[in-house]
Amino acid sequence: MRAYQDLREFLSVLESEKLLLRIAEQVNLEPDLAAAACALTKFDEASPAILFNNVAGYHTAQVAMNVHGSWPNHALALGMDKKASLRDQFFEFVRRYQQYPGELERVDTAPWQDVVIDKEVNLYDLMPLFRLNRGDGGYFIDKPCVISRDPDDWDNDDVENVGVYRLQVKGRNRLGIQTVPQHDIAVQLAHAEERGEDLHIAIALGNEPLITLMGATPMLYNQLEYKMAGAMQGKPYRVVKTAKGLDVPWGSEYVLEGRILGAQRETEGPFGEFPGYYSGCHQYPVIEIDRVSHRKNPIFDAVYVGRPWTEIDYLQAMTTSAPIFVQLHATFPEVVAVNALYTHGLVVIVSTRTRYGGFAKAVGMRVLTTTHGLGYAKIVIVVDADVDPFDLRQVMWALSVKVNPAGDLLVLPNLSENLLDPACEPGGMASKMIIDATTPIAPDKRGDYGQELDTPQQTDVWLKKLDTLIKGLGK
Repeated sequence: MRAYQDLREFLSVLESEKLLLRIAEQVNLEPDLAAAACALTKFDEASPAILFNNVAGYHTAQVAMNVHGSWPNHALALGMDKKASLRDQFFEFVRRYQQYPGELERVDTAPWQDVVIDKEVNLYDLMPLFRLNRGDGGYFIDKPCVISRDPDDWDNDDVENVGVYRLQVKGRNRLGIQTVPQHDIAVQLAHAEERGEDLHIAIALGNEPLITLMGATPMLYNQLEYKMAGAMQGKPYRVVKTAKGLDVPWGSEYVLEGRILGAQRETEGPFGEFPGYYSGCHQYPVIEIDRVSHRKNPIFDAVYVGRPWTEIDYLQAMTTSAPIFVQLHATFPEVVAVNALYTHGLVVIVSTRTRYGGFAKAVGMRVLTTTHGLGYAKIVIVVDADVDPFDLRQVMWALSVKVNPAGDLLVLPNLSENLLDPACEPGGMASKMIIDATTPIAPDKRGDYGQELDTPQQTDVWLKKLDTLIKGLGK
């Protein structure tokens, strides 16, 4: 475990591990930054972070991208060895996740208080804003931690919310925010509007890597992301309270303070989205910013969003898989692992031991009722415990030989789904499917399954020998 103080410390670690590229040549905000981040996705799964510090039209602007955009980067964000396997990262994430709650450490001052603007706020002057895709309807702040509290339970730390929600820049001090019913902030905004009030928020940008992961994690309403971060790093998570009483990460580069305006909606979008398509325009709430604080020479952290895989797929990988596993395992202890890596968990693969005939379908239905499954999981594939859900070769084998569409597919019509899924019909609704790719057991009599092939004798011995020889090839 490791507790990073801020984004700058993490970038220095990435650089020491040869996982950071510094771009000294002058670049344009558009299209160079998005193009470079998109190009990184064409490399292997160890693509580095990238830091631009010579942006045309700016004297001191620094822009970081792809900070979470590889499995080695993700492992380092968790304080693990950069060579940790995907499976090891999953089980370590789950182990720490189950240590909740960790602790908070409240302090009075932070570096982001160095510069304060509380009059005539102009976001265009304060940060290097740019579009990611040509068809975007505006500038897109896509890696913020938005902090809010429930006005009906304001003093309850456990229902303070830290969420990663996309923001559209709509004016000098005006933002649009995408709130969907499955998100905690939508619940809190509804409570504020019932009271005839605005919802006070703070927006933290350029954060150390762990709180961004926690903000992207679909946790329970009464679980605080800062306490989860404390559990994940094995050390109290340090925050600073704003004048309005909102806790903000100590290590942020920028902090924007303002209000979601009650009972106001404006057109937002379109934007290139994580499924690889442009979204349409929707009526979403509006934020008015009253105050901006930032570090000297702040770093603007952005994530490229496009056709998978991009940084956002790494950012949402374990943060989606682990909570589904924990909720599933509480109901079905037979569940072994969950892979929800693909397109923010629109597809979920679950490996499980099977207790009785039809068990896999029950597991699949439970996935659809998890916090994440309610608004995302559209296709659930259930495989046996000896099939590694993170190895698509094994998953495809299970699909190939264990699925008979006549009885192994369960389609559930008209369930809630995220608006950004282009397959929705109408928007926000979709049919969902469970695929039972497990070996039938009594009383299930499907197929003609005899004895499954075993491996030749001495395979494990040879595995160790060959592993040593293969590692020697790289020396």
